[in-house]
Amino acid sequence: MRKKLITLFTVILILDQATKVFVKETMHLHQSIEVIPGLFNITYILNPGAAFGFLAKLNESYRQIFFVLVTIAAVFAVLYLLYKEYDNRLRAFSYTLILTGACGNLIDRIYIGKVVDFLDFYVSRYHWPAFNIADSAITVGITILLMDLILEKRGKQI
Repeated sequence: MRKKLITLFTVILILDQATKVFVKETMHLHQSIEVIPGLFNITYILNPGAAFGFLAKLNESYRQIFFVLVTIAAVFAVLYLLYKEYDNRLRAFSYTLILTGACGNLIDRIYIGKVVDFLDFYVSRYHWPAFNIADSAITVGITILLMDLILEKRGKQI
């Protein structure tokens, strides 16, 4: 199973970083390309905050240090949980997704100080905050983990 988790980590991290590089090299900041009219655009955004722009207005140097340190702490916490619950395949899968997403966004924060977001879903003029592959991995990982924990509490397994 270790090989599969390492492969999952590697493939998602490469996909995340490759898509971010592609967007940065082929688009101008804030440029938007309509993909599915009325639903989905590729829009190049640099997010200085966390999810939904959390703490985006904090002083840049403090924000940078804060997010890098918090992300590093989160990476170690997830690695510990992955080690501790390695025999639970679903949880190991979830932790790997969360870890990969955290590492993908950490790379951006270290090298450019902000996270590259580009997946822009919307209905009419109502937009979901733009996100990226790393954010998707974190969201899917947390969703699977929560479902597993809820079902475990109810005495069921997925």
